[in-house]
Amino acid sequence: MWLKPEEVLLKNALKLWVTEKSNDYFVLQRRRGYGEDSGGLTGLLVGTLDTVLDSTAKVAPFRIIHQTPDSQVYWNIACGASLEEISQHWDWLQQNITRTLSVFDSGEDITSFVQGKIRGLIAEEGTSASDEEDPERFREAVLRFERLFGLPQREKLVTYFSCSYWRGRVPNQGWIYLSTNFLCFYSYMLGNEVKLVYPWDEVSRLERTSSVLLAESIRVCVRGEDHFFSMLLRLQQTYVIMQQLADYAIVRFFDKETFNAEHPLANPLHITQRALEIHARNQSFRAFFRLPQEENLCEVYESFLWVPFCHVNTLGKICVSENYLCFASQDGSQCHLIIPLWEVFSVELPDHNSRALTVCLRGKRALRFSEVRDFERLASTIRRKCGTAGSPQHFISNPDEEGVMVGQSQAVSTEALMNVFHPHDAENLDPKMLKERMKEQSWQIHFAEYGRGTGMFCTKKTRDLIVRGVPETLRGELWMLFSGAVHDMASHPGYYGRLLEECMGSSSLACDEIERDLHRSLPEHPAFQSDTGISALRRVLTAYAHRNPKIGYCQAMNILTSVLLLYAKEEEAFWLLVAVCERMLPDYFNRRIIGALVDQAVFEELIREHLTQLTEHMTDLSFFSSVSLSWFLTLFISVLPIESAVNVVDCFFYDGIKAILQLGLAVLDYNMDNLLCCHDDAEAVTVLNRFFDSVTNKDSPLPVTVQHASATANDKSIQKVDISNLIKEAYEKYGDIRTEEVENMRKRNKLYVIQTLEDTTKQNVLRVVAQDVKFNAAQLDELYMLFKRQHFVSCYWSVCSPALQNHDPSLPYLDQYQLDQSQFSSLFNLLQPWTTHTHARSLARSAFRLLDENGDGLVNFKEFICGLDILNNRSFTEKLKFLFKLHLQPDSAEDGVIRKCPERGRAKVDLQEYLKQWQEDLQRREENIKDLPRINQVQFIGLTKTLYGVFHGDEEEESLYRAVARVTSLLLRMEEVGRKLQESSPQKMPQNTPTSTAQPETSPTLPTSPETETLAEGEGDQPDSPVSQQETAPSHSDITPTSTSRPSTPTSSPTGTSSPVLDTPTDTPSSPSTLRDGDWSFSFEQILASLLNEPSVVRFFERAIDTDSLIAHARKNQLKDAH
Repeated sequence: MWLKPEEVLLKNALKLWVTEKSNDYFVLQRRRGYGEDSGGLTGLLVGTLDTVLDSTAKVAPFRIIHQTPDSQVYWNIACGASLEEISQHWDWLQQNITRTLSVFDSGEDITSFVQGKIRGLIAEEGTSASDEEDPERFREAVLRFERLFGLPQREKLVTYFSCSYWRGRVPNQGWIYLSTNFLCFYSYMLGNEVKLVYPWDEVSRLERTSSVLLAESIRVCVRGEDHFFSMLLRLQQTYVIMQQLADYAIVRFFDKETFNAEHPLANPLHITQRALEIHARNQSFRAFFRLPQEENLCEVYESFLWVPFCHVNTLGKICVSENYLCFASQDGSQCHLIIPLWEVFSVELPDHNSRALTVCLRGKRALRFSEVRDFERLASTIRRKCGTAGSPQHFISNPDEEGVMVGQSQAVSTEALMNVFHPHDAENLDPKMLKERMKEQSWQIHFAEYGRGTGMFCTKKTRDLIVRGVPETLRGELWMLFSGAVHDMASHPGYYGRLLEECMGSSSLACDEIERDLHRSLPEHPAFQSDTGISALRRVLTAYAHRNPKIGYCQAMNILTSVLLLYAKEEEAFWLLVAVCERMLPDYFNRRIIGALVDQAVFEELIREHLTQLTEHMTDLSFFSSVSLSWFLTLFISVLPIESAVNVVDCFFYDGIKAILQLGLAVLDYNMDNLLCCHDDAEAVTVLNRFFDSVTNKDSPLPVTVQHASATANDKSIQKVDISNLIKEAYEKYGDIRTEEVENMRKRNKLYVIQTLEDTTKQNVLRVVAQDVKFNAAQLDELYMLFKRQHFVSCYWSVCSPALQNHDPSLPYLDQYQLDQSQFSSLFNLLQPWTTHTHARSLARSAFRLLDENGDGLVNFKEFICGLDILNNRSFTEKLKFLFKLHLQPDSAEDGVIRKCPERGRAKVDLQEYLKQWQEDLQRREENIKDLPRINQVQFIGLTKTLYGVFHGDEEEESLYRAVARVTSLLLRMEEVGRKLQESSPQKMPQNTPTSTAQPETSPTLPTSPETETLAEGEGDQPDSPVSQQETAPSHSDITPTSTSRPSTPTSSPTGTSSPVLDTPTDTPSSPSTLRDGDWSFSFEQILASLLNEPSVVRFFERAIDTDSLIAHARKNQLKDAH
């Protein structure tokens, strides 16, 4: 066990301890009296001493001590009762610590690091229990987490571990904290503090690595920067949890098309380490046995299963879910089977001594399990679930139920199209048909020995039969069985018919796309040259688009569904499509084909690992990604003749994506010599295309009219390649690729693919925006990341945040991320260049209305950055114009309401509208200040109030306040003169009729400080007397600063100037003349000309803004602002 480091003296201790192993930093010692020299005099003496002493003083027989280099000081760090126990600690030190210590310059630093690491290991061993088992310790960690990182209390800590973070070549010993949305690390050693906070949605790489210096560590790449964490006591457990949290963030934030609102981890506030483990275990269980999404792993038992065809007991695990009893071997026999619980009619306990139980199935079958540790509990569980498992109302193989689908509102095909257009001829004695019958006979023998249907044993022999090719008559049945679609169909009787009724006659973008592609689906096959095949294809695709509107319809689905309809009944083809799109090829069929891109990245990794010669020749493997995209999307159907492609589909339904990857490697390996001779991509494409044209299926019983005629069919010089031989070679050479390894590679590459797509979006947005703003490239990059993070901040702690709905990857780049009013206000206040004042919220609200050009209640990055650019980089005139326009915005009761179609990404694109908008943008001229409307009295009051707030806290605050007061005085005098001129010329009507939004009951005052009221009460002593224009107009003494002292009246300015008050009487609504006479307004030209005469104001707005400091401030406080 690890010990708290304690200093020990070895001057006299050497007589009691014998050194077994040592290096420059550590010594493993054995106490005399134990082991080989226990018979000597010294050994007997020491042994007697240890025996006589009480238990508290006894010493462990083995220990590890640390020696401070160039010193005689030693520290006891570990002890053990046996050599095996202490050797485990020694090996861990050798692998994780010893090589690291060479980077330190002094012995004190080495000892300090070792002490910190050992204390961390001791603490981590104490936290091995979950938070449910030791809530007090976990609560302390939560408080420490909140105190160190300043995240909102809603952020949930999942777990934490002791580890070392590498900064350069020096490790920093500390603690890594894994929360729902963030990866955090904190260390404080030798006066050096290290604090890291990274959101999971910015992680692009997460993998286990090893090097000469780091031994084994976890590499985390965030925004192009690598971070390494090592010396973890439970490295694999830490890595798995990090992977789960990163994947959860990626799916929830970026991959909305596959994220289910009923996801067991949908609520980020309820995520725990145990919940993550259960979710991962359920996912692995469903994926391995191809079970419906509703199934969860309930109980697991280790046992032996009697395998009748081998006459042996095979070791494995029994897995019980809500509706299924499954078994998978662990002895390498690759034997597994699935039993629906509704097939079980009794459970017997024949032998208590061998802890055995027999499960009796319908059809006179029985399964015998033995050596089950808790066999009575298992028997009780099966009996209980047999009574609750829902029995399906129809089976595929029941011919009496096939007619159920005939009497529906839409005629549904109950026959596979191949049976209709190419019926099986039992009397045909063609050699190919004879070979086909031999295949059928082999499968019939297999069924007799291993069972048929859902209870069939799947073994190595099953895979061998699949590789050799599946008979035409059995293909649909076996596809349903191996894909798991048979379970989906059995648990949802009548579902397909109901879908057809619901979507009949509906119109959508998906329906239009389906109609467009119907006649492009295997057009050479007779089945899709008739209305029978086209109608069946239309129904299946439309039903699936209605079932899963997040995916709807995507290209390549039509090609795949066409092949499924050839060999499966219509309803079976629908459930096969469900299995492929939602379980076997996740994320493939969406607008960004993320799943296909992920598997292409996996394919590249496998090429580097298995085809090194090709990798050395072609440094850039992205070519293979572009070429192989159709291989993955269509399962080679689009590049191989149909009679050969179906053999590939056979293997895919049995082995999943692993079969496609193996075949891809085999294709490249077969063409290795020709590819090495290619000088460019075009030659390589030609080589591969000619190869695919040469692939044939010599055993295919299909007639020539059905088979695909390749361009090289009559070319004798081209060597033909049989698909069966190619598949067999793929399994022989690359069959050692494990499914678990592929799934891990998928998870690892998914982060990279998503972040690459996000980087592409960012680069396209910045390329468009950079032309219109004066921020440099680095600032634009940082501002984009702040904008994007602001979008996600409100999603971190909400189950169904509106912001999640605002993110749509199918939209143009600029509109993929948009902020609503509250999000905009938070970020705008962090980045606006002036001191935050009491009216910051109203200023941000006005800015949002101004920048929201299309009035949809959302602001995209271009709109946001253009407004920010004016405040940071533009001239005094532009900044003043921006503030002027802010106060022209009318208040709306619907502020903050998103007024857009939620299905904006799915609607039909109006190209005419796009062209019109583009033309308007090209013809848009620079806005002339003369085009701006006049500002009325209430709006002008708001403008002056904003100016006071902007100036607040500035070193020239007093002179700025006085300048605004002088400008206000001047403008009011100008207005007074204008009114007198109008009265002297009553016949001449003014060209600009000022508008007013003021109420007749009150008349506003001009504020001189943020603390004063914006509306002054009317004169109470003359409520009903009519007042002339001269009485309502302000006098010179009313608007001129009269004192430099700070009066105690409520209308005093913070700078000591008196408030310029516009005195107007209170009037009743029945006095329209008073409302008309009390109105006044100013043009932007008047305000600009007046302020240009105030040097202090011009200097303030022309002052250079430190944008980098503002960005750093926003980055530091963005999360704090979310509290």
